[in-house]
Amino acid sequence: MTKSLDLITIGRSSVDLYGDQIGGRLEDMGSFSKYIGGSPTNIACGTARLGLRSAVITGVGDEHMGRFIREQLAREGVDLRGVKTDPDRLTALVLLGIRDEDSFPLIFYRENCADMGLTEDDIDESFIAEARSVLATGTHLSHPNTRAAVLKALELARKHGAQTALDIDYRPNLWGVAGHGEGESRFVESATVTAELQSVLHLFDLIVGTEEEFHIAGGSTDTLQALRNVRAVSGATLVCKRGAAGAVAFEGAIPDSLDDGQTGPGFPIEVFNVLGAGDGFFSGLMKGWLDGADWPTALAYANACGAFAVSRHGCTPAYPSLAELDFFLKRGVVQPDLRNDAALEQIHRATNRTNPGAGDWTTMRVFAFDHRAQLEDMPGFTPAKGAAFKELCLQAALQVADGQGGHGILCDNRIGRAALHRASGTGLWIGRPTEWPGSYPLTLEPELGADCGALDEWARENVVKVLCFCHPGDDPATRAAQEATVTRLYTAARRNGLEFLLEVIPSKLGPVDNDTTATLIRQFYAAGIYPDWWKLEPMKTPAAWQNAIAAIEDHDRHTRGIVVLGLDAPEEELSASFAVAAAFPLVRGFAVGRTIFGDAARAWMLGQMTDQEAVAQMAERYAGLCRIWDRARSAAKEAA
Repeated sequence: MTKSLDLITIGRSSVDLYGDQIGGRLEDMGSFSKYIGGSPTNIACGTARLGLRSAVITGVGDEHMGRFIREQLAREGVDLRGVKTDPDRLTALVLLGIRDEDSFPLIFYRENCADMGLTEDDIDESFIAEARSVLATGTHLSHPNTRAAVLKALELARKHGAQTALDIDYRPNLWGVAGHGEGESRFVESATVTAELQSVLHLFDLIVGTEEEFHIAGGSTDTLQALRNVRAVSGATLVCKRGAAGAVAFEGAIPDSLDDGQTGPGFPIEVFNVLGAGDGFFSGLMKGWLDGADWPTALAYANACGAFAVSRHGCTPAYPSLAELDFFLKRGVVQPDLRNDAALEQIHRATNRTNPGAGDWTTMRVFAFDHRAQLEDMPGFTPAKGAAFKELCLQAALQVADGQGGHGILCDNRIGRAALHRASGTGLWIGRPTEWPGSYPLTLEPELGADCGALDEWARENVVKVLCFCHPGDDPATRAAQEATVTRLYTAARRNGLEFLLEVIPSKLGPVDNDTTATLIRQFYAAGIYPDWWKLEPMKTPAAWQNAIAAIEDHDRHTRGIVVLGLDAPEEELSASFAVAAAFPLVRGFAVGRTIFGDAARAWMLGQMTDQEAVAQMAERYAGLCRIWDRARSAAKEAA
């Protein structure tokens, strides 16, 4: 029977608040970064990033943090059918800090939390039957109700021929054998916990834990004896994680030395953050195991994924994509602090983007109404009118999008603030300009601050957009100044986890040919700027597009793509430019503004058009451009 899922994990989920200040006490943290967490949730995301079809059975609250977990899981490509929304319980919360290489304080807020509300009734046999494997984690064996749910899932997995795995994941305070302030503790002896674990170990084909976790599972602080005690009750492959010494797998009898098991290569890297490293390890291990790799290969995947995790801030955000893992295994360690390896980090970021509001943006139909100077120059304009008009633009965009993906807006924060903020959460792709209109050399909006520090206040779904008028004929001083400004903005965007769109317009400064835009693209890459998006003016020849795309792909095979700008061109002219651009898959679509809103804005500002008429006209023109683009793309595919 063909299975639709490779893996279902079951157990806890949480919102992790990671202290941003490294080296301080948790008491002194001043700000936190928010991520999803919980071992089975992390593993579901980690395996999805490696190309497995993953799902998680867990519980979240019917509130903002529960919705955050659901939305983030969806962005990671994790199947949500097993995620229960509990109307009576809150989503679990964890506060964590990075003190030093050996100290990682954390507090679990899990009193009657949503994932602890799982019961046998939440386990759907038909759902379990879809999976090639089911992975449980130890915490949910600590309470009668959740234990019953886990055992039912395991029994059904075995009934339907799925492989089963256990992450021992021993947290003493979650078993009630350590206090709330001892969240960092990884081992407290408990005969009760050992007995509870040993009564279920026979249900697993794979059991994974640290030496301390095997101590609790085996009831001995001698690691070899503990492993033998586990072997006495389970025929599972045992994988023992040994920190810097790597990991070792035992398929049969336990030998006289841990070094006599099967091992995979380790990686000499700097330890920055061990929290979540085990979940990264298990993600790589599951990839190898389910792909049928031998244990040394599976352990190489696992050790590499664990290396990424201990090198970065956060748990799930640290885990690699398959492209990143392949790159790392082929190239090896260049510098031990992986988070500062520029080549690796670029691949990591580019292949793991989870921008809120952005789905599969292989088609981009963007209504650009981020214009400021053009509106301010219109007769009848006032700031209040400008703000109200941009809300009408948003209405038109939402009307055309109608909840479908592949639509977006460009909207500013100066005139269009109300529309910009209202757009959040609507499903639109949202680009936000940063340049002072018409500036050359490039000047940024004053609100950004000298170091672009204001970006830390931006909604995470806003894409940083900057328009740079530039030309290969620019004098060296102008080019250097503009690249320095773009670099400052780009660096701030990366620091704040925001996607970056770079728009270049050479035609306003000098003549253009088939190499002009490609030359500019190469110059920006040479300056260390790797945009998520490019916004390019329409090029009249296929050769010009080919050259530009080659310049991008020579440097970044993982860019989101290109959108074509409109330059206030009439619809007929845009249609012709779309026909040329649509032949190239990396050109995702368009970002057009005045062609859509120009006439409506001029009439509306003078009171010659009602709100409803303005919205109707803009929606009609926007929808018309969407149809023109879609027809151009379809024609290009047919021709190919």
